[in-house]
Amino acid sequence: DVQLVESGGDSVQAGGSLKLTCAAKGYRYASGCMAWFRQVPGKEREGVAAVYIGGGNRYHADSLKDRFTISEDIGNNTIYLQLNNLQPEDTSMYYCAAAWRQTCGSGWHSRNKYEYWGQGTQVTVSS
Repeated sequence: DVQLVESGGDSVQAGGSLKLTCAAKGYRYASGCMAWFRQVPGKEREGVAAVYIGGGNRYHADSLKDRFTISEDIGNNTIYLQLNNLQPEDTSMYYCAAAWRQTCGSGWHSRNKYEYWGQGTQVTVSS
């Protein structure tokens, strides 16, 4: 079984930065699409960024790409999300997702693509 463990969420002031970490455990084949999503109560889960573990192709939501950057540690099946210039509207639960043995492709931001989800890590930005 694949287990995703997120960390790094915190409470910060507007303009601050955070780096989120998601460690994937239990992969037998270290390849697949891993992604970050975020969700606030009453709204749909929103794709933030994705990366193909094994190839390095990266994808970012257009509205966030200037401030958020996904990266990966292939050998450790770990992804990161660098959050810069955080704003109050970025306040959300941030989730890690994985699609085992799948490329990311054009559907990277579709939550139904992903088989595995972490429990989330909370990011709170105050103004």
